[in-house]
Amino acid sequence: MDFAATEEQTAIFEMAYAFGQEHIAPFAQDWEEQGTIPKALWPKVAELGLAGIYVSETYGGSGLSRLDATLVFEALSMACPSVASFLSIHNMCGGMIDKFGSEESKARWLPQICSMETVFSYCLTEPGSGSDAAALRTRAMRTNEGYRLQGTKAFISGGSYSDAYLTMVRTGEDGPKGISAIVVEAGSDGLSFGGLEKKMGWRAQPTAQVQFDECAVPASNLIGEEGRGFTYAMAGLDGGRLNIAASALGGAQAALAAALSYAGERKAFGKSIDQFQSLQFKLADMEVKLQAARVFLRQAAWKLDKAAPDATKYCAMAKVFVTDVAFEVANDALQIHGGYGYLADYGVEKIVRDLRVHQILEGTNEIMRLIVSRQMLAERAS
Repeated sequence: MDFAATEEQTAIFEMAYAFGQEHIAPFAQDWEEQGTIPKALWPKVAELGLAGIYVSETYGGSGLSRLDATLVFEALSMACPSVASFLSIHNMCGGMIDKFGSEESKARWLPQICSMETVFSYCLTEPGSGSDAAALRTRAMRTNEGYRLQGTKAFISGGSYSDAYLTMVRTGEDGPKGISAIVVEAGSDGLSFGGLEKKMGWRAQPTAQVQFDECAVPASNLIGEEGRGFTYAMAGLDGGRLNIAASALGGAQAALAAALSYAGERKAFGKSIDQFQSLQFKLADMEVKLQAARVFLRQAAWKLDKAAPDATKYCAMAKVFVTDVAFEVANDALQIHGGYGYLADYGVEKIVRDLRVHQILEGTNEIMRLIVSRQMLAERAS
């Protein structure tokens, strides 16, 4: 197996990294304090082709692979995991519409997604259904004009900020087979939002409940077929888990770089602290963990690109391993900084706070372990 990045992949990574360092990193702390990402950023992102990563070139997308995408989000997260992760959610919506939408849906939504004229959020989680996503209760009732939605979505990145919401709703029976995917546009009658959530990390992303009170949606906003929405959502989450892992990896890599730099500058007992063997061992362990996580992540992405039968299992394994390791490394980086690591000026505490949620969203790491163990048991029985 060849683990070397191609020239094109290297160029993609370097382009995304350079963009992040110029247009995101210098402002990340301010955006966190403001609790929002300026929408003026998104056209610049779109110009680089990073708003429709999985979208075919026919509709203005880049048509990149899942492996390519992990490089993009790792690079951007070295500037700010919160901003990069928000972009990954927008791209996940574009990928789902490109893969499962009708030709009419693709022609309508994908060019706007690729230009970021329309910023998308993904609405699956509800106050009463997080890990048990198939138990969602938001209902879409058929009308002569389309659908009327009733229910609430929780923890929505971009709630009250985005222009459209790719929403999983119940159009039929209980369980996964009764779920459909519908786009709800901002400004729709009956659409409203809860107050902005106060969060430990990811503070640059506006997060709020998305509420539907007899919300009217045209029939043409249905994506794919009725009753297939849960399948679409789970397929989208395979890639989403890779992106969240990649964003955690990039944040942890930035934390390690900061710790390495600090260790060469900080003096204690007459010498720089990087001359103490215990700290050298700590740095080495951090490097080993991130390199192992990187290889694992890219293997999982490769399997998803190849539509391997065990791709979902590998995406789950990579998500749990990479996000756990990334948080450990970021936390160790803070420890190396000592008391200064606890100060916002050094930026490491922000990375620690941002990366903590990566172990929770896109399926908690406990659910990832459940997916893996079930697959192992199924393989044993076959």
